[in-house]
Amino acid sequence: MTFESLIFDIDGTLWDSRALVAEGYNIQLRKEGLAHLCVTAEDLKPLFGKVMTEIADAILASVPEADRYALMDRCMETENRYLHDNPCQIGYPGIRQTMEKLAQKHRLFIVSNSQCGYPQLCIEKLGLGDLITGHLCFGDTGTEKGETIRRLIDKYGIESAAYVGDTQGDYEATVQAGIPFIFAAYGFGSPARWNAKINTFEELLTL
Repeated sequence: MTFESLIFDIDGTLWDSRALVAEGYNIQLRKEGLAHLCVTAEDLKPLFGKVMTEIADAILASVPEADRYALMDRCMETENRYLHDNPCQIGYPGIRQTMEKLAQKHRLFIVSNSQCGYPQLCIEKLGLGDLITGHLCFGDTGTEKGETIRRLIDKYGIESAAYVGDTQGDYEATVQAGIPFIFAAYGFGSPARWNAKINTFEELLTL
């Protein structure tokens, strides 16, 4: 089956930013005297792909809920600045070259459960600005990923698409959105089901 468009997850699919994200969070946590809440890349691995409120509930559980999400917002703002200032040489092999070839036959999009600004940073750091047609994230919509995918499809008049991601949450989002799921097996997760699987990003070209 040929798809008019391909929609991509970010973390575990296009790059592995866990170490940089953890350090961005930790800069803010140390600044606020909360060094005991600092996280590691491994702490974040099972949380990537979840919406920001769920991540906050996991890593900031000891912070009262009235303050927790505002603190998470500050951590994410610091994370964005940290990523912006960092070279971010964390993309998986062959991303730019593969995207160039895919763009010859498909429109390319990004949907992420991230905060606003994160997709733009990924696009900028991986040099994909001329290849990505559009993007949406949790920060834009405030909805679960399946609904965010549907909103992207409606916004851009996408006729057919598959979603490339790496987690169970990504699979469930595609079920909700009614589109096929391509499992990036080199990423972070182990989804129960998928419609197709790739072991490297370049395998999209021969799938």
